[in-house]
Amino acid sequence: MDRGLEPTEEYDGSITVRLLDDETGVEERSCGSFEAAIEAVKAHRDSVTVAKIVDRDDTILFTSAEMDIDRWERVWEREKRRQSVAVEEYDCPYDSVSCFADDRCVQCQIDKVRDGY
Repeated sequence: MDRGLEPTEEYDGSITVRLLDDETGVEERSCGSFEAAIEAVKAHRDSVTVAKIVDRDDTILFTSAEMDIDRWERVWEREKRRQSVAVEEYDCPYDSVSCFADDRCVQCQIDKVRDGY
């Protein structure tokens, strides 16, 4: 039996949270997802000088010195949603709002089967 739905995004621990403190130095934490990285920043934002989210290419995606983690998270969520809804346009002849090129309405499916024979 299948274990259920598999995640659509996987990370290999290449997302790193760097916690910089003037007194204790730098601590790096590998995170398995952006959600985990955001939670790590939120958990330590008041106890460190600067918290950063860094990708595998060592590009700084977030720094608490210049950005607010709550605002950055909202922008990240919005962009993630925007990219997930990018689908091929399809003009349904029945004007169904739930009809897409890769997920046709029932009427379009019937037409497709009928036209195939």
